[in-house]
Amino acid sequence: MSPSLPSLHSPPILKLLAHDLRWRLLTALARSDRRVAELVHMLRQPANLVSYHLQRLREHNLVSARRSASDGRDVYYSLRLEQVQRLYLASGQALHPALTPAPGQAGVSAVPALPPRRVLFLCTHNSARSQMAEGLLRHHGQGRVEVFSAGTDPQPLHPLAVATMAARGIDISGQPSTSLSAFAGQAFDYVITVCDRARESCPVFPDDPEQIHWSFPDPAQVAGAAARRRAFSQTAHELTTRINYLLLLIDRRRSDGQKGSA
Repeated sequence: MSPSLPSLHSPPILKLLAHDLRWRLLTALARSDRRVAELVHMLRQPANLVSYHLQRLREHNLVSARRSASDGRDVYYSLRLEQVQRLYLASGQALHPALTPAPGQAGVSAVPALPPRRVLFLCTHNSARSQMAEGLLRHHGQGRVEVFSAGTDPQPLHPLAVATMAARGIDISGQPSTSLSAFAGQAFDYVITVCDRARESCPVFPDDPEQIHWSFPDPAQVAGAAARRRAFSQTAHELTTRINYLLLLIDRRRSDGQKGSA
């Protein structure tokens, strides 16, 4: 049997990632959602060039954009983690099956027992997004994190947040709705804002924690009961993706820290 001819074209994602500025944009968005002005400042590139390459990434669905709920003139750009993972793994599979992780091989190996990292989720009302994020991270973190949530204007826990988490086997019904002021002076390793208004009024915390922004629309504001339930479910799904990435980041940093002190 004659061997099959090799493919004439490389996967589009590899061409996209081969461009230095596009790679730097994805790297910047891997940690936090950001506005164009922030990316321009970080990368020290002209605004029109940054905008052009963001558009190229959006055309391939690697990056999404959403207007700020706080200031509608601003747009937050987000990395579409699941899409990047799917295309990246597919490109490896196209070259050789050995380049795709076998089931159970992905992720990082277990790290030695260390003090848990402290994470605070912030949003405006601490009634839905930040509460769901708190429950998800506590569940998936399995003791590696100490997690809290708070709001700049706390309101009662939304029943759909409780129901959506219950459908995933996570009980958040006992989580209190807490004011941000309750955490004044406390130190955290990560402070993660999950709404635009909270991000743009986020205070300074001791010990300079890493501040991350995930730009999520408020599912409670969606009109119509059925659409609102879908919005809560979609928020939970997207939070889970981001939280799994965050845990990988935390584990790698803990592992690297142990190697550095050895």
